[in-house]
Amino acid sequence: MASGGRRGGGRPTLEEVAARAGVGRGTVSRVINGSPRVSERTRSLVQQAVADLGYVPNRAARALAGNRADTVALVVPETETRLFAEPYFSGILRGVSAGLADHDMQLLLTLIRTSKERRRFADYLAAHRVDGVLLVSVHGDDPLPDLLGRMAIPTVLNGRRTAGELVPYVDSDNTGGAQSALEHLIGRGRRQVATIAGPLDMYVAHCRLDGYRQAVRAAGHPEDDALVAHGDFTEEGGRRALRELLTRRPALDAVFCASDVMAAGARQELRTAGRRIPDDVALVGFDDSAIARHMDPPLTSVRQPIEEMGRAMAGLLMAQITGEAEGGGPDARSATGQAGPHLVLPTELVRRQSS
Repeated sequence: MASGGRRGGGRPTLEEVAARAGVGRGTVSRVINGSPRVSERTRSLVQQAVADLGYVPNRAARALAGNRADTVALVVPETETRLFAEPYFSGILRGVSAGLADHDMQLLLTLIRTSKERRRFADYLAAHRVDGVLLVSVHGDDPLPDLLGRMAIPTVLNGRRTAGELVPYVDSDNTGGAQSALEHLIGRGRRQVATIAGPLDMYVAHCRLDGYRQAVRAAGHPEDDALVAHGDFTEEGGRRALRELLTRRPALDAVFCASDVMAAGARQELRTAGRRIPDDVALVGFDDSAIARHMDPPLTSVRQPIEEMGRAMAGLLMAQITGEAEGGGPDARSATGQAGPHLVLPTELVRRQSS
């Protein structure tokens, strides 16, 4: 047997790893669980001892001892059609997966579309099968955040229900992003700028509509409710809203859409109506998804850091689960301007040929 090996049979234990590394059992546990509260030298000693002994953590026993399920649920209260049709959701999923990669956590993707499914999920939570929940696509009347609060389950929202949201969340600067889109269109000489807003049961739709209205007022243009239509963040919703706008204001010369998916629908309807983009009508979207880059002409869009939002959500949730502080990064700010669990990430207008 080699001198660096282990005497005796059986599976190596945590105590043996600790003895070999010359540290305590708790230190070994912190290294294995990825805690930052360990020096690099100590981490290296423990990792070397783990490699020498061939130690494999017993995940089930570790979870049981820590009263943990080692599982995080990503909940999307939308249909499969929206989940797979909108690039936004896949971007959030990629970011969350990356954010959890170093934490040895399983990710459970759950769609909740009915009250029955919500009750079933509540029973699942009551059985302590997840350690925390990430909730995407938050609607104002969704009772799930309050249910999670009553159950004392760590939770992070993607977006928020109101300006005074108390549940930890990660959002983007929706109002500022919409303002930048309108400033761009007005700066290009457009005078009848319409908007296709999102559904009013979502705070994100209110924020983007507020940004539109603030920019219109700042430019000295009259506010015209006939230039505002509402979609549902779907392509067909964008088509319907654009038809409505053309009926009310046929001379409109620009449209800001609250999502790239709705902009794709609006583009189809503009072409059906014989309107050229951008010659007759300039078009701007929101998200800067793959849809924007592949449209003809390529779509000017407000970029929000979708994958970064997913990573930040995972970070905030793990901070709640482990009880460790989590920073938001140099480009994040809290809703109050102070470091905290409410992160708002910046947006950026990406100019392309549609405007």
